Amino acid sequence: MNLDDTIVAIATPPGRGGIGVVRLAGPESKSIASQILRLSAKRTLDPNRAEFCELIDIETAERIDEVVATLFAAPHSYTTDDIVEISCHGSPVVLRRVVEMATAQGARLAEPGEFTQRAFLNGRLDLTQAEAVRDLIDSQTLYQAKVAAQQLKGSLSRVVLPIKEKLIALIARLEAGIDFAEDDISVMPTDQILAALEDVKAPLRVLASSFTFGKVVHQGLTLAIVGRPNVGKSSLFNQLVERERAIVTALPGTTRDLVTETVALGGIPVRLIDTAGIREALDEAEHIGIRKSMEALADADIVLVVLDTSNNSSEVDRELLTDVSARAAIVVHNKSDLSRHADSSPFANLPTVRTSALTGEGIPELRAAILQIVRGNAADAGGAMLTNLRQQTQVQSALTAIAAAENSLHNSIPHEMVLLDLYSALRALDEMTGATTSDDILNLIFSTFCIGK
Repeated sequence: MNLDDTIVAIATPPGRGGIGVVRLAGPESKSIASQILRLSAKRTLDPNRAEFCELIDIETAERIDEVVATLFAAPHSYTTDDIVEISCHGSPVVLRRVVEMATAQGARLAEPGEFTQRAFLNGRLDLTQAEAVRDLIDSQTLYQAKVAAQQLKGSLSRVVLPIKEKLIALIARLEAGIDFAEDDISVMPTDQILAALEDVKAPLRVLASSFTFGKVVHQGLTLAIVGRPNVGKSSLFNQLVERERAIVTALPGTTRDLVTETVALGGIPVRLIDTAGIREALDEAEHIGIRKSMEALADADIVLVVLDTSNNSSEVDRELLTDVSARAAIVVHNKSDLSRHADSSPFANLPTVRTSALTGEGIPELRAAILQIVRGNAADAGGAMLTNLRQQTQVQSALTAIAAAENSLHNSIPHEMVLLDLYSALRALDEMTGATTSDDILNLIFSTFCIGK
C-alpha cells in the first residue's frame, strides 16, 4: 500500500441525511481541500478548528453548498496523516461531487477500511484495536459497543503485552546460556524454565477461555423454544420479546412455521425462535412445521424445553428432555399460575425455571437463567476478551507451542530445540497484535470494513 498518496471517501452511510461527511487523508489533503472550499477573508484551515465555508464547483466556480471543514494535522490524527473532513448537507449528489472534485485534484478513492489500515500501518493502532473499530461500527447493542470501545482503548493489547515480555525474557535467558556458556553464564535449570513457562501459560489460558463468551458477545446466539402444542411456547416468546409477536390461541397447533425475533438480553443479541408444537402431525403443513422445529432445535445455541405444569408430562416431553440433556438447555415449567405443586424433572443437570406466560411470573428469572448459560464460567481476563476466531487461533497456537516446549524439557531435549518452540509462541502473539502479520491476512481483515473508515 502506498502511504504517500492522498485518499478520499464518503464517511457516512449511503442515503440522504441532515449531514454527510467526506474524508480526505494524506499529504495533499489540505491543498486539495483549499481548491474546492472558499473560506471567508483572511481565514485558513487551521488544525483542530472547524471552519464554516463554501463548497465551490471547480468547473463553474459556482457555490454548491455551505459546509463545515475541519483539519486534523499530522501526526495528531486518526491515520497520523493530514486529514480534512468536510461536513456537507447530506445530499448524495453533493457528496459524490465532492469526491469527484477531490479525485480531479489528485486524490484517489479509498479502499474499504483503508483509513483504519493506514492507522495500523503508521503505528496508531495495533491489529486488535483495528478489529475493535469494525466491531464498534457493527455493534447492535450498547454492551457490544462498550466491549468494542474497551478493545479499541487497548484492553486486549494490555493483557498480551506482559505475556510477551515474560516470554521474551525467558528466550533471552536461554539464548544467553547457549551463546555464552564458555563465559560461565548459568543455564536455567529445567524446573525454573517450566515455572517461567507456567507464568506465560496461565494468563494465556484465561484469555483462551474468554473466547466462548467473547464470540457470543460479538456474534450473538440463537435460542429455540420447543415443546408440545399448547404448553405456552408462543406466549413465552411474546414475553421475552415484550410484544405480541406470535399468534396465541387456545387451539393446539396454532404455530405452524418458525417465528423469529432478535432481542437484547444483557446486551447480547439473542435470536429467539418460536417453533411448532411437537406431536404426531395431523396434516402435511403441520408435518413440515414440526420438521422445521426439530431443525431449529438441532441448530440452536440454547434450547428452552417448555412443559405444562398443569398437565402430566408425556412421552414427547421425555424425548425432548433426553435430546437436550447434554446441551445448553433450560427446562421451563410454564403455567405455574394453574398449578402450584412441586415440579420434578428427570434430568437434574438441567436448570429449571417456573413461569407463567400469562402473568409474567418467572420471566425475569428465565432471562437470568439464559444469561447464566451464556456467560457460563467465563474467566476474568482483566476486562479483555477474544472476540473473533483469528485471535483465538493465535492464542491456541501459542499455547500449543509452549506445550511442545514443556514436552521437550521433560524429555531432556537441548535448549536450542526448546527455543524453536518458544519463538513459535512469540510469533503467534505477534501475529495476534499485528507486530508481524502477512499482507494477505491484513487485506482480508480490512476488506471487511466499510469504505470511509
